[in-house]
Amino acid sequence: MNSKPTYPNKTFLITGAAGFIGFFLSKSLLSQDYIIVGIDNLNDYYDVKLKYARLEILSQYHTFTFIKGDISNKQFITDIFEEYKPNIVINLAAQAGVRYSLENPDIYIQSNIIGFYNILEACRYNPVDHLLYASSSSVYGSNKKVPFEESDFVDNPNSLYAATKKSNELMAYTYSNLYKIPATGLRFFTVYGPYGRPDMAYFNFTNQYFKGEPIKIYNNGDIKNDLYRDFTYIEDIIEGIVRLIQVPSKEAIPHRIFNIGNNKPEKLMVFIETLETALSCALGKKVIFAKRFEPIAPGDVSTTYASTNLLQDVVGFIPRTSIEEGLELFAKWYVDHYNMKTKK
Repeated sequence: MNSKPTYPNKTFLITGAAGFIGFFLSKSLLSQDYIIVGIDNLNDYYDVKLKYARLEILSQYHTFTFIKGDISNKQFITDIFEEYKPNIVINLAAQAGVRYSLENPDIYIQSNIIGFYNILEACRYNPVDHLLYASSSSVYGSNKKVPFEESDFVDNPNSLYAATKKSNELMAYTYSNLYKIPATGLRFFTVYGPYGRPDMAYFNFTNQYFKGEPIKIYNNGDIKNDLYRDFTYIEDIIEGIVRLIQVPSKEAIPHRIFNIGNNKPEKLMVFIETLETALSCALGKKVIFAKRFEPIAPGDVSTTYASTNLLQDVVGFIPRTSIEEGLELFAKWYVDHYNMKTKK
């Protein structure tokens, strides 16, 4: 299947365009001359300078329009749809983070529930060819059956963040049923790579190393029964999304959900060792993290593991980037972006 979407002269609306996945998706589509309207509220959940750095790159494309705003503002979303009449909508705006949802639950309801409701309402009154939206592997909770399949029972979320993502899937299904909105949910599995989110473990570990501080590992120091994560490189995530854009469901209820994961869970400690090796290569000197082991945090799960059979069946694609390759690319970017070779 050709990974280029066959949507000539149509407009994409991407929410969360200054975010990690939103940036890479926008860049991929812009490089193929598609018209992108990107919106983002540029909140300070993490360093806003990184969001502006992403936007600076996107602004170099003549078919990119950026509008600062919040999807939880219904009038703002209504006005965007009426003015730009998007054909394909990709909702990536959300308050992310499992642990942060324990401290600041209000923002999750505001952004992930009310915000997504506003997107659905706008699609209801301004019909679109396809709505794609970010869900999460967190909806699987502590499911023991692996790999996780889209048909698995997912009614036992471990965090408010996971509950909001499950709610998004139910809301999208309902609107697809009632108003025949072609909608596709995307269950992402531990996305990593250059320009990533600083709150994610690999990025935070790297920050801590350069601050001269130990990294915190939330597995009780239990190396034998280590945490497993299905780490998925950003470019694989983008390839999966771009291919799925082309195939809105044609079922009576036009709603589907797909895992996008690497289908190869890695031990957290192996991932950390691989990151140390990648940074060693990028810096030209040996890197070893000082480590501090902590109890597993509330809301965390022991394993994430994606079945990608459905994704392969529908679009002929399986993420394949190894953690060695992906972390090498991240480490090189980090060292270059923050000029770490010039700093003592």
